[in-house]
Amino acid sequence: MKLSVNGKKLYKDGKLSSLPLFINDGIVVSEMSSAENIIDFSDKYYIFPGFVDVHVHLREPGFSYKETIKSGTLASAHGGYTAVCSMPNLDPVPDSRENLGKQLGIIEKDACIHVYPYGSITVGQKGERLSDMEATAQNVIAFSDDGKGVQSDAMMREAMLKAKSLGKMIVAHCEVNELLKGGYIHDGEYAKKHGHKGICSESEWKQIARDLKLVEETGCAYHVCHISTKESVEIIRQAKKRGVNVTCETGPHYLILCDEDLQEEGRFKMNPPLRSREDRDALIEGIKDGTIDMIATDHAPHSAEEKGKGLADSLMGVVGIETAFPLLYTHLVLKGVITLEKLIELMAVNPRKRFGIGGGTADGESADFTVVDLDAEYTINSNDFYSMGKATPFEGYKVKGKIIHTYIKGERII
Repeated sequence: MKLSVNGKKLYKDGKLSSLPLFINDGIVVSEMSSAENIIDFSDKYYIFPGFVDVHVHLREPGFSYKETIKSGTLASAHGGYTAVCSMPNLDPVPDSRENLGKQLGIIEKDACIHVYPYGSITVGQKGERLSDMEATAQNVIAFSDDGKGVQSDAMMREAMLKAKSLGKMIVAHCEVNELLKGGYIHDGEYAKKHGHKGICSESEWKQIARDLKLVEETGCAYHVCHISTKESVEIIRQAKKRGVNVTCETGPHYLILCDEDLQEEGRFKMNPPLRSREDRDALIEGIKDGTIDMIATDHAPHSAEEKGKGLADSLMGVVGIETAFPLLYTHLVLKGVITLEKLIELMAVNPRKRFGIGGGTADGESADFTVVDLDAEYTINSNDFYSMGKATPFEGYKVKGKIIHTYIKGERII
């Protein structure tokens, strides 16, 4: 199919030719001229490069009662995402060619957008010995033991050296186990006031500091998952100034909420936890000055039962891939914190560059894009989610910026 905007070719055979950021009262019309191939865009509709989330949990194989690749990628498309990177917290863990192959087979059969799996750093994500990284390298986006920090310095150094030799990146969940002490929310005022066990900020930033020293030693490309503390921001900021090969992400919930917003419900429980107002402000400064390179949702669906046990006993993790853009547009762009262009950079441009993912709006790239009505206002209702997971801390929030369509290789997904 060939499309044009006011006579200007948009894409042909799934490849982009020219894609404007904004269509002013334009009509995209198929050269085939059949009615089903006509898309009418009003002057409030924008076309953006498809969003890329480098941190999602699709739960399959192994935990399909929480989410499947089919449901998770459909939810992603409804959030405007055209590519996601799926974490290795699976059964079996993708630590060998055989185990990874089970996931790849489901992706090929059921995914409606691009899915790039991670390989695990260690066998079974147990932190004891390296996975068969050489055997899986060709089919994974990077290596991660997400959900668990690699505790051994020697093991992480070995992993970095192996990843570097394979031309792959280490993507790290940074957490020092001995500092957790049974905590499950931030060790702040809310925890003290309500008698909850807290997780100290040092449990995150201390391992980031360790890993960055190892990155300087090994020269490995390194990316930090879901940073949440002001110390993490500053440590990474200083490392970048020294020329260390590091990037990082944070999540929408860390930029909008803090521990003052906690409620006694499992939908407010995630790892790392919501931190203090000061931490949130530092994260915002980090996205503004470029210390934080991208925003990833850490979309982590669980069953209603697993999330219905309050802060103390619910499992860690919230969903977010269907709400990320409208929340960030409403709370950051419309409030003048960052520009719309900066948000697209954080959600689409930077993750593509760092992870080597194609698509976007450059000539000759795959026609992966999303169409958004920036003025459409609605209330977040988890019953409307395509994801099997419904636990969001943003239930009932009013937002602007509705995803209208998502296209993959020029084909409309939603």
